[in-house]
Amino acid sequence: MSLKKVVICSDSFKGTLSAIAACDAIESGIKMADSDIATVKLPMADGGEGTIEVLLKALGGERKTIQVTGPNFRRIYASYVILNNKTAVIEMAQASGLCLASQPRNPSKTTTYGTGELILDALNNGCRKFIVGIGGSATNDGGIGMASALGVRFLDKQGNQISLNGGGLKSLEKIDLSNIDTRLSECDIEVACDVDNPLYGLNGASYIYAAQKGADKSMIKELDDNLKSYADIIKRDLGIDVQEINGAGAAGGLGAGLVAFANAKLKSGIEIILDAANIDNAIKDADLIITGEGRIDGQSLRGKVPIGILNRALKYNVPVIAIVGSIGDEIDSIYQAGIVSVFSINRKPLDFEAAKLHTRENLTRTAEALIRFSSIF
Repeated sequence: MSLKKVVICSDSFKGTLSAIAACDAIESGIKMADSDIATVKLPMADGGEGTIEVLLKALGGERKTIQVTGPNFRRIYASYVILNNKTAVIEMAQASGLCLASQPRNPSKTTTYGTGELILDALNNGCRKFIVGIGGSATNDGGIGMASALGVRFLDKQGNQISLNGGGLKSLEKIDLSNIDTRLSECDIEVACDVDNPLYGLNGASYIYAAQKGADKSMIKELDDNLKSYADIIKRDLGIDVQEINGAGAAGGLGAGLVAFANAKLKSGIEIILDAANIDNAIKDADLIITGEGRIDGQSLRGKVPIGILNRALKYNVPVIAIVGSIGDEIDSIYQAGIVSVFSINRKPLDFEAAKLHTRENLTRTAEALIRFSSIF
C-alpha cells in the first residue's frame, strides 16, 4: 500500500522508553524506510505514568513543581501541569506513587495527602478543570489523605483526627465537611482510570492490589474491612454509595474519595487522553496508525492504549498496527478486536534486563521493516 500519512500513537515501554521517546523511535524507522511519508506523533498514556508529559507535549502549558507530603509522610517534590486552557493535569503517582514508598512497603501506613496538595496548588493557581490520573499508587487510604489536604476532617469517637492512611480508617467514626475547600464545587474533575474494581470485597482495592504494595493476607483483610466501614460512613454522612461506582477501588480507593469529596467523574483513562489530544482530527485522513506499548495481551482489551486507539480508528476505517516489547496470552482476542497485526521488537532471545538496553534501536528497526514490507503492496 502507498503510505502518505502515518500517525504514531505509542504508550511508554515501561522501564525503558517514555511514550515520547517511543514515538520518536518509531518515526525514525519510518523515515529510514521512506522519508516522503508524513508522520504525526501523538504520544499516549492511560492515566498512569507519563500522562502529564503526554498532554503537555500535545497541548502546551506549564510544568509546576512543588513540595508535598509523600506516601510515607516525608516531604518530597512533585510535579503537575497546567495546560494552556488552564486545565490542571495531575498524576497521583507523582506524589503518592508506589515508586516513592519506602521499604519495607506497608499500604496501611501510606497516604494520598500529597495528591490533595497538588490539587490545592492548582486551585490556588486558578484551575477549575482537572484531569487526575490515578495509576501506580502506594496507598490504600480511600482518598482520605487527599480529602484532608482539601479541608475534610476524618474523626474518631473522641472527635480527634484519625491517622490519614489505610490503617487509620479503622478508627473512623465521622466525616466533617465544614472546612472543605468551597472552590471544589466550581470544578470539573475527570479521573483517568483504567480499572473498574469496587472499593471493597474480593474484587476490591485491597484484595486485588494491596499485595503488590506490601500487604500480607491478614493486612489485606484488615484494609478491606476498613474500606467497607469507610463506605458505610460515607453513605451515612454524605448520602453517596461509593461501592456502587465502577472504579471506586482504583488507587487504593482514591477513586471513591475523589467522587465523594470532589464530585469527580471516573472515566476511561485512554478516552480522556484521546479527547484532550483531539486524536480524531489527526487520524481521520491517515493511511495507517502505529501504536505500541511494552506488552500486549488479552488484558489490553480492558482500556489500554492500543485498544483505545483502535476504537477511534475503526470510525474512519484506518488500519492499526501495534509494535510492542512482548506479546502475551490471548493475542487472538486482539486480532478479533480489529488490530491488523502485532510485531514484537525483540530480535534476539534475551531476558528483559539485557533486552531493554536495545529497546530504542529495536523499536526503530522494527518500524523500518514494517514500512519496507508495506511498500511491496
